Amino acid sequence: MKAEVIKNLSDADLELLNSPLGLKYLFADKKTDVAKALRLANYETRLRDLQAELIKLQEWVISGNRKVVVLFEGRDAAGKGGAIRRITAHINPRQYKIVALPKPTEEEAGQWYFQRYVNRLPKPGEMVFFDRSWYNRAVVEPVNGFCTEAQYQTFMSEVNDFERMIQNADTYLIKFYFSISKEEQARRFADIKSSPLKRWKMTPVDEAAQGLWDEYTRYKEAMFTKTNTDNAPWKIIQADQKTSARLEALEHVLEVLPYDK
Repeated sequence: MKAEVIKNLSDADLELLNSPLGLKYLFADKKTDVAKALRLANYETRLRDLQAELIKLQEWVISGNRKVVVLFEGRDAAGKGGAIRRITAHINPRQYKIVALPKPTEEEAGQWYFQRYVNRLPKPGEMVFFDRSWYNRAVVEPVNGFCTEAQYQTFMSEVNDFERMIQNADTYLIKFYFSISKEEQARRFADIKSSPLKRWKMTPVDEAAQGLWDEYTRYKEAMFTKTNTDNAPWKIIQADQKTSARLEALEHVLEVLPYDK
């Protein structure tokens, strides 16, 4: 480490960098990057603390037979799945579900739009995390021509009442929107395409996303205007930096649910 860099570090920073966690990040790359190592070590330390607190929160959900629904929305490659994985990493897998629904079946397409989501709402003592939710119809479907204008307008007229019904059934509802820049989305798409382990993630919808950026923005803003209600507000997370976005999501869940902190 250069002397001038060390001079600007606090005693706590130095202690963290000399810990096994800090040393892991210091020597993770051929070229030592002190600032990056410190940021990642701080992130992982904070993440562990929040994950431990999430275990307490889940115990509160289970012991009180409470029901929790958390929605994760955002543009393609915004980091929704990564945030869900960090939230669920250490909680009891028997008492939560991650729901990422595929294209509706022919039978589901003929049902009331919200029916397939109703069928996956939590039972008492359970948390459900939706990796995309009924809000597909607010943005993704109209942008890509997967629904009619009439279907879109019907959804927009019903969604607030639907969420009120969920909450009236003693269910806690949290809504996240992960917001990224056009440049960051392009960078992440390029990373996905270049990785043999990630290429499977790219879909035709992803491929079209950059070209439809302004259309996504228009429908996103209409969604916020209509559905950012007092009883079910959106929590918008700036997600260009994945680590800070994940921490902010965990902190918000812990903040808004009234468990014994």
